[in-house]
Parts: sequence; structure tokens; C-alpha cells
Amino acid sequence: MSLRERIRGVLGFPVTPFKHDLSLDLNALARNVDEMARYPFCALVAAGGTGELYSLTPAEVEDVVRVTVQAAAGRMPVVAGTGFNGPLGADMAKRAARAGAEIILALPPYYNNAPFEGVIAYYQEIGAATGLPLMVYSRDWAVFTPGMVARLADHVPTLTFWKDGQGDARKYQRIMQSVGGRLAWLGGLGDDCVPAYFAVGVQAYTSSISNIAPRVSLELAEAGMARDFARLDGLMQKYVHPLYALRERVKGYEVAVMKAAMEILGMPAGPVRPPLCNCAEKDLADLRQLMEIYAGLVGSHHYSATRT
Repeated sequence: MSLRERIRGVLGFPVTPFKHDLSLDLNALARNVDEMARYPFCALVAAGGTGELYSLTPAEVEDVVRVTVQAAAGRMPVVAGTGFNGPLGADMAKRAARAGAEIILALPPYYNNAPFEGVIAYYQEIGAATGLPLMVYSRDWAVFTPGMVARLADHVPTLTFWKDGQGDARKYQRIMQSVGGRLAWLGGLGDDCVPAYFAVGVQAYTSSISNIAPRVSLELAEAGMARDFARLDGLMQKYVHPLYALRERVKGYEVAVMKAAMEILGMPAGPVRPPLCNCAEKDLADLRQLMEIYAGLVGSHHYSATRT
């Protein structure tokens, strides 16, 4: 299968572990990635949003991608995050390609009021930096109409994947139907959007829960692709909604809660880097209670479904 066809099901999204002094903990990263790669994810995303891309230097991004590729050991492709601006994004893309990444993920540019011609040039520069397939992440202020997505596909030859981070299923469906098979469509806002994403026809989604419960991520995708909404409702109610309610308490908790959950479950993750903030003690108490539900899933590699 082509790389585009292989990206079906779930993309695991490992956090970037830090030591207490906020330096990279590459040994912990290698351990976590090796554990995640035992499950049938279609890819792993290194130094993306959950991986705290915007708190990393270009050299650190290269280190994170290199260690992720080495730890994955060919079991699945690695997607590498880039962003900031054209020159920095292109530099990080080249570093990621050198480190063994197979797909480049472009987060939005730093400037949130750029004219669309400038936005096109931003993705062109990153796309031209390597021959690797480009994945655009439409999140925050990077909001697109169907016509804008089609224009990007016209002007960025390597654009292959579109990752939604807006969570507007109605608009995303219009984009997908308008642009059609020119791009591969992914869900990227969160595990809590799985029912809506698969209802409109994505072929894969990126999962934060993959860090603490790979089996839950894989079962969510399996149920979504089968349009088994009764099964989805049960998984969402038991695992997803309680966790995401905690993540929504404070801005930036999307990462801090996942790292704290990993530590509670015995997986190295460490603190977050500023400007993100670590979980407050009152929230940690609730998270510890919730992790009792997840604890039985840790350390088991059994997964009944076939690889997607």
C-alpha cells in the first residue's frame, strides 16, 4: 500500500518527556515510544501539538524525531511536527527528514492575521523543503473554506493529508465533499470528536489517549469505521468524556493532564514547559481517581481487531 493508504485507524501521539529541570528526557521518550509501537497504530506523531512543538528548539525537534524513529524501529511511519514560520518550518522539516520521518506535519504559522496568499507561501516553503508528504493541521486560527483547501492542494504539490483541528463536523464534511479524493482526511482535535469525525468519513484520527490507553484509541477507531455508534457511546462515556472534562478545566491542560495521567500510571512524562502549566493538586486528586478506571489497561498488548 502507498503511505497515504496506510494511514488508516489511529495515529499515536506521544508526549515529549522532560526532566524536572525541563531538559529533554530522551530515554523516557524511547521507552514510551517502544511501548506505543507494540500496538497497531498506523503512525506515530513526534513533536506535534501534544508533543509540545512550540516549546522545543529546532535541534530538540530533530532529537525527538530521531529517537522516535529509532524506538519505533520500522513498525510504523513517524510524522514530524513543524511550524512557526517559513524558514524555521522548512529547517525543522529538513531536520526531521534527516532523522527518518516519513511525513511532515505543518502546524499554523505564528501570525494569525496573515493574508491567504502569505499562508499559501508558508505551506509552499515547508512543503518544498523535503520530498515527503505534507500534512496540514487546520487548528486555532488556521481556518479554511473548501475553496481555500483546494487552492492549497493546487499550489503545494506535496500536500497529501489534511488534519482537522476545528471540530466543526458540518464544515469539515463540506470541505471533504468539495475537495474529495485529492487529499486524505484525518480527525485531529481530540478523542472526544471521534463519533463526529468518523460519521463524516475520516480515515484516521490522532489520539492523545494513545499515551495511556492504546487499546481504547484503537477500539474507538474500530467502532468509528464500522459506524458502531452504540459501542462508541459506551467508550466515550466510560473513558473519553470524564478525561476530557478534566482537560478542559484550564487552558493548556490538554497536555498537562495527559502527562500527569502517565505519571500516575507509572509511565515517565515529567512536567510541561512554560507557557503551559502543570496540573493543580485539586485537579490531580480527581485525575488519580479517574485513572483507577484506566489502570487495568496498562501493560496489556492484547488487541482483538485486525490492523487497520
